[in-house]
Amino acid sequence: MKNVLNDFDKAFENRIRLGVMSALVVNDFVDFNTLKELLSVTDGNLASHLKSLEKSNYIIYEKKFLERKANTSYSATELGRKAFIKHLQAIEQLIKQL
Repeated sequence: MKNVLNDFDKAFENRIRLGVMSALVVNDFVDFNTLKELLSVTDGNLASHLKSLEKSNYIIYEKKFLERKANTSYSATELGRKAFIKHLQAIEQLIKQL
């Protein structure tokens, strides 16, 4: 069991970061407002979790304007996808051992 726990990634221990990565791994990109609605969080709360994932190089963002409104979209990096899948596999292994 100890080996399985070594594959857990601290970046995904929070439900919001787990939710962000879940959304980004199955979509090419997701905009800020969609993530905010999906996860039922405030702007500031989401922004801080996104910043944490950015620092880990697990996500990237792109800013553009849509009809004069700023729009920020996020996507998972290849590193982020691999880390998230490894984390999920560790959870599955832990569950199988119980």
